[in-house]
Amino acid sequence: MNTQEVARDLVALCKQGKFAEAGEKYWSDNVLSIEPMGDNSELRGKVAVRGKGEWWENAHEVHNVIVEGPYVNGDQFTVRFKMDMTIKASGERRSMDEVGLYTIRGGKIAEERFFYGG
Repeated sequence: MNTQEVARDLVALCKQGKFAEAGEKYWSDNVLSIEPMGDNSELRGKVAVRGKGEWWENAHEVHNVIVEGPYVNGDQFTVRFKMDMTIKASGERRSMDEVGLYTIRGGKIAEERFFYGG
């Protein structure tokens, strides 16, 4: 699959709420995932990135998600995620605005890098 095909399918899966399935389908075995903050701001490998997703899912209750994109340029694309969620541990409800930048190699996500709006 080329970058445009991966991008469109990943966005379609995310719009259906199938975030874990999208990752499993497209992460390379040695994927690098970079967050702007946190204890695990840089993780390498499908197993580690899967664990981050599982932690996130268990720590948050998502009320609504809007997925915008993809926006493709060469072997990269971006997707915007706007979420209304509650942090389970504190009960705090908040909005999150995030952009994911994905780099594709061999039809798989080699790197995902996330940026948060203020």
